[in-house]
Amino acid sequence: MTRTSSRSPLKKVSLQPGIIYGPVQSRRLGRSLGINLLPTEYKLCSFNCLYCQYGWTKNVTFTPDDRLKDLPSPGMVATALKTALAEFSGGHKAIDAISICGNGEPTLYPALAEVNVEIKKLRDRYQPAARTAILSNSSTVGDPAVRFALELLDLKIMKFDAGSEEMFRQLNHPAAPVYMGEMISGLKELKNLLLQACFVQGRVTNADPDSVAMWLDKLREIHPLGVQVYTLDREPADKRIERVSPTTLRWIADAVRWRAGLKVEIF
Repeated sequence: MTRTSSRSPLKKVSLQPGIIYGPVQSRRLGRSLGINLLPTEYKLCSFNCLYCQYGWTKNVTFTPDDRLKDLPSPGMVATALKTALAEFSGGHKAIDAISICGNGEPTLYPALAEVNVEIKKLRDRYQPAARTAILSNSSTVGDPAVRFALELLDLKIMKFDAGSEEMFRQLNHPAAPVYMGEMISGLKELKNLLLQACFVQGRVTNADPDSVAMWLDKLREIHPLGVQVYTLDREPADKRIERVSPTTLRWIADAVRWRAGLKVEIF
């Protein structure tokens, strides 16, 4: 299935101001109700990706222990979600997904498993047809506790858009001690996994033949259920990178199909 990327001007995006946002019309998930487990005043992330729609990460971290006071409690998340779902269900409004995303990397949230259990209970009560999902940068997937929390969700859409450690560091600028090899090992352990990859060009390019070939090698190793490829739709942190053309995305998608033997969608 192919959805070609729009060539309209790149959109600007602000941080989510609360726990619940939307529903928004998601390219991947349909009508999606978002959950932000992270701070509302700044981005909390383990990466500093050049293409991030929320701009630069001021303090990249893999262990956010000193910022726990800025995170909502599991009880606050459950209450906010219950209120939103009750409102939509009372108005007979259906949603397609309940998705954990928000202002940075959601798997940094220390009580992710507890929250995911509550999300499933509330989904089953108010919107049983909706899927539960998470969009993650994969940085913490080497941790068995994180993988346990992820397996509580219907859809795990995990970022993986570099085929070498060098490209990974140029494009994603991970916090120590995140290494691509550990991410790959963790991704291989997940069930029903979808990978997403953003392709850009300019100061850093991961869409050239050599970079794509190395990325395909890793895809074959991970062997997800499917792959989602896309380019910039929103204004990136680094203004010196640009979106790639629809032709380039189609070429990459064809390579995923024929050289990696995987299902692929273009967004």
